[in-house]
Amino acid sequence: MKKVTIIDYGLSNLLSVQHAFAHFGAETLVTGRAEDVLAADALVLPGVGAFKDGMAGLEKLGLIEPICQKATAGTPLLGICLGMQMLFDESEEFGLNKGLGLIPGRVVKIPAVDAQGNPQRVPHISWNPLYPAGGRADFGGTVLAGVKPGEECYFIHSYEAKPAEDTDRLADTVYGGRNVCAAAAHGAVVGCQFHPEKSGEVGLRIIEQYLALI
Repeated sequence: MKKVTIIDYGLSNLLSVQHAFAHFGAETLVTGRAEDVLAADALVLPGVGAFKDGMAGLEKLGLIEPICQKATAGTPLLGICLGMQMLFDESEEFGLNKGLGLIPGRVVKIPAVDAQGNPQRVPHISWNPLYPAGGRADFGGTVLAGVKPGEECYFIHSYEAKPAEDTDRLADTVYGGRNVCAAAAHGAVVGCQFHPEKSGEVGLRIIEQYLALI
């Protein structure tokens, strides 16, 4: 049975994430202990809330170095929502704050106006389609392999990731007439801005594919 270690640092909706993995028979461990992270076969970093608070939570528990050590060694790591954003170098949310630096790039505020200059709602809260990005024609060979381009997932966020390398963009969605990074991947590290655990059948396919890649 595949074991997934879900990182608990105080800013996560852990139960729904845990249930999504258990749906496919995966053994899950919810933990905030560095030794458990270091012993993990695969990691999930969920999260809701502010970037600065998330990084502070990881730092307080002494989890930053273990997470980076495991990811650098090639242990699969899936970041969800805030968890995805913390994978990047830094965020502009409430001042410039340093991230885990596992995917090159920066997290910035979603513009208050759309591509035509009209006011748009922030946070972005909706079901939105996923489209292949980074020069990909489809999602084959990735954690999104079970997703057909155009299928929708659930988003709720006020900030968006801007990968430094276009090849790290796994999927985009469109909000206000602009492309927004919906998923990014760098080596064994993958981030989803949307919530797969709240995205119905499509989200479950993503969880299933992540387990298949472990």
